[in-house]
Amino acid sequence: MSLVDTRTPDPKKFIKGAMGDWEMVIGLEVHAQVTSNSKLFSGASTEFGNAPNDNVSLVDAAMPGMLPVINEECVRQAVRTGLGLKAEINLKSVFDRKNYFYPDLPQGYQISQFKQPIVGEGIVYLDMPDERVEVGVERLHLEQDAGKSMHDQHPTMSFVDLNRSGVALMEIVSKPDIRSSDEAKAYLTKLRTILRYLGTCDGNMEQGSMRADINVSVRKPGGDFGTRCEIKNVNSIRFAGQAIEYEARRQIGILEDGGSIDQETRLFDPGRGETRSMRSKEEAHDYRYFPDPDLLPLVFDQAFVDDLASHLPELPDDKKARFVADFGLSAYDADILVAEKISADFFEAVAKGRDAKLSANWVINELFGRLNKEGHDVTTSPVSADQLGGIIDLIVAGEISGKIAKDLFEIVWSEGGDPAAIVETRGMKQVTDLGAIEAIVNEIVEANPEKAEQAREKPGLLGWFVGQVMKASQGKANPKAVNDLLRKKIGID
Repeated sequence: MSLVDTRTPDPKKFIKGAMGDWEMVIGLEVHAQVTSNSKLFSGASTEFGNAPNDNVSLVDAAMPGMLPVINEECVRQAVRTGLGLKAEINLKSVFDRKNYFYPDLPQGYQISQFKQPIVGEGIVYLDMPDERVEVGVERLHLEQDAGKSMHDQHPTMSFVDLNRSGVALMEIVSKPDIRSSDEAKAYLTKLRTILRYLGTCDGNMEQGSMRADINVSVRKPGGDFGTRCEIKNVNSIRFAGQAIEYEARRQIGILEDGGSIDQETRLFDPGRGETRSMRSKEEAHDYRYFPDPDLLPLVFDQAFVDDLASHLPELPDDKKARFVADFGLSAYDADILVAEKISADFFEAVAKGRDAKLSANWVINELFGRLNKEGHDVTTSPVSADQLGGIIDLIVAGEISGKIAKDLFEIVWSEGGDPAAIVETRGMKQVTDLGAIEAIVNEIVEANPEKAEQAREKPGLLGWFVGQVMKASQGKANPKAVNDLLRKKIGID
């Protein structure tokens, strides 16, 4: 990870210690499993959830004489990801052997990339509440995953599952540009969104297909970089924030007590909310990298890159800008809608040919709110885009009021059906007959002369009468007509 400081100290992000202010410096190494049906150097399946050692070829098990063969689809996915990160694509890259010994690494080395990765420098933009933060990406390289050691299956034995051995990973290394746990969480969220839009990684952290190694150090604001500790294999964005907060305060406590920070690798224990030491931190020379003699350099031409670039989908930042420019949405609403591609697609289906702001309001506040409450997502929504659009059409046409629309939404959510047909068969249409509404207004005003006099003096009290009329009409009276007739009847200019 490059140690070039690219950011000006921001007092809003300083941590108060017993001996003054401190500043966090954070960099992330994100391991994202490539979306492909087979592994990086073998034809074994990458399907999640199979029985231990079901997805293992002779190459994955490091049987003598077995040679790796590069998976072209993994190369394509890595290049597409680099393009999505606005990064430099290297037309020549080299696979290296990263040497270390562990039971879940049957070869005794990991095939990775060191000095010549497939993707160079890029950038990720974070839209924080009060600023736009640029986080540099130092590199993206391809590597094979290791297997999984299991130590809790038997009191005296450990087991190894090689299903993940050889699965293709993209390691995306950020520059140390992150200065708070909130920025780190926003970076992970944004990176996962980009990967999902591209379809190059599913981002399912709970399944291990995206996980982060987090480098944390502290320093006096604007000073030299401190000694960093690496927190390994964090598989939750929430846990990432907690781990960073704990680790920064742990280091500050040591430094303020006159101690020094040991460069080491640590684990985060979510049960205790703390990090704990695993081992001293390895340096690159500890792995004795050298080019893998079984693999030729990976070489492709610019036409290959250009073809992939021409078929990229619209990415989150571009989609957000379009929603703001074309639909007139606020940046906040656009952010919510583009957070997942499927959510953005759902909104566009609802908004097609309709008032975009009204559509966004219903999608975000009514639909998303209910989905979150009920534990659904858009893919399992009981209300389709067509049904929600139908409700909005009825509002715009004046067929139903906002209150009736919410009642209608509940019916559609619970029972399904066509909104227009439900309104018709259940007599939910808004009353727009001024004569009928005026009769209700007259009756309520004449029954409450004292309140009418008070409302005449203080027009803000008109709301009480509106409520009474709406109650008497079972919520069907047109609210604007009610308001206008009440003002006329009571004598409010």
